[in-house]
Order: sequence, then structure tokens, then C-alpha cells
Amino acid sequence: MRVVIDAIYRGTAALGAACFVAVLAMILYQLGGQAFPYTPRAADEFAGYFMGASAFLALADTLRGGHHIQVRLLVDLLETRLRRVVAWLAWGLSTSIAGWVAWYFARLTWVSIELDERSAGLIALPMWIPQSAMSWGALVFLIALLDAGYCAARTRAMPDAGLVRAGGRGD
Repeated sequence: MRVVIDAIYRGTAALGAACFVAVLAMILYQLGGQAFPYTPRAADEFAGYFMGASAFLALADTLRGGHHIQVRLLVDLLETRLRRVVAWLAWGLSTSIAGWVAWYFARLTWVSIELDERSAGLIALPMWIPQSAMSWGALVFLIALLDAGYCAARTRAMPDAGLVRAGGRGD
């Protein structure tokens, strides 16, 4: 199971990186319109869709790699027992928020499919396409947070990125 979950994390990170490269492509396409005799159409709209997708698709892998910012100035001043309580409360709050975001984006995507919602730009793109990338990224991030909690509970450690990076072994 660990291999499958890690493959999902890596896969979404690769998709996020590809979307980020697509942002660059859209910017270069738009800049090319300045030097060559053509008018770039909808490049800024697509760059925005790719940027949103790249941000959400990379969330799980950055958590797994321990690259999320952790502000621990106050937490490190606490005694070990209270630090553990605060860490679990922070994990519970972040997991709850991530669950709500994943549910909301999935619902938003489903409504866009049902209503055949299209973008208002020059190219009438079905909105479920960029929304599904954000939905998938939010869902995989929720799975990564639940994975972190499971690994921490199994090893009786505090839920943090270092534990997830170590695959729940605490090393």
C-alpha cells in the first residue's frame, strides 16, 4: 500500500510540474505575440488554470517531502506533552480544512459538469477540466494528511512532515 500511495504522490507532483511548465509556455506564447505578427488568444486565462492546477497537484508531495513551512517558534517553547497536544490539534484542524476544501472542489467540479459550465474567455473551455485538477490535488493532499496522522499514531509520534518523509518510521 505504501508503494501505491507514494506513486500517487509522485504522480501528482509530476503533473503539477508539467502544469508549471505549461504556465511558462503560455507566457512565452504571449510574449511571442509582441515579436511576431500574431495576436495571442486566451494565454493569460490558460496560464491561470495551469497555475491553479500546479499549486494543488504539488501539495501532497511537498508535504511528504517535508517542504511545507512550519512555524514552530511558540510550539518549541512548550513542554513535550503540551507540544504533542498542540501538534495533534494542528493536524486535526489542517486535516479538517483540507477535507472541506477537497469536498468543496469535488462538488464544484460536479456542478460544473452538470450545468455544462464554460469559461467566459475567448475559448469556451468546459470549467470541469481545470477544476478537476484542483479537486484531484486537494483530495491527494487530504490523503497525505491522513497518512501523516496514521504514521504518527502508529509510531506514537507527533504528526509532522519529517515523520511522513520517513514513511512513518520516525527516522
